[in-house]
Amino acid sequence: MPNALRAPALACEHTSTSSRIRARLRKAGQMFRANDNIAAFIEEGELDELRLEVENRMSEVLNALVIDTGSDHNTIRTAHRVAKMFVEEVFAGRYRAAPPITSFPNVSRLDELMIVGPITVRSACSHHLCPIMGRIWIGVLPNAGAELIGLSKFARLCDWIMRRPQIQEEAVIMLADELERRIRPDGLAVVMDANHFCMHWRGIEDGQPVMTTSVMRGAFLENDALRREFIELRAREHRCA
Repeated sequence: MPNALRAPALACEHTSTSSRIRARLRKAGQMFRANDNIAAFIEEGELDELRLEVENRMSEVLNALVIDTGSDHNTIRTAHRVAKMFVEEVFAGRYRAAPPITSFPNVSRLDELMIVGPITVRSACSHHLCPIMGRIWIGVLPNAGAELIGLSKFARLCDWIMRRPQIQEEAVIMLADELERRIRPDGLAVVMDANHFCMHWRGIEDGQPVMTTSVMRGAFLENDALRREFIELRAREHRCA
């Protein structure tokens, strides 16, 4: 009987960190797709535990690929490096809360087009986990009565959104949603050009493909002249970049 009573506790002790986090997400009815942010469901210390779990499982992947990680000096710590890269770097936008973004009043009641970019971003294709390397341009028509954010804050938000496994089309929409929520502009335009390494490394192995996606909202949809101005200025900056 004592052993039977202890069994559930032992099972709990051996539950993986990823399983605990997943259970919280499911209980709350929250999605945990590749490009979802799950920072609110990770408790203190669990990110280090998760990294260690990924490291252990990556070791199994390497073993399944028949790669000698015991005596090959090139791969002895590969599982550790890959786990750190996934959790703390290239997928960090999933596990970290949104960066603090200080806003300030639009005292001068600015209502003219402003363009930020190009902002260099790095992401990963959720189909093959291959790198996506790109640049983003953001056009904003401020609302005279809304808040503004500093130029560097645009780059921080881009980095936070992009550091997840995803497809480019959805990433640009997510970024536009986040910017609209924070600055409530009268118009917003986001354009992203990117190289997809899933086409460099595999498949057709084409070394030249660049994908361009755009989101136009508010005044950029309604005002042809404004949209044209943004596109022309962005093209000029693109040539100079």
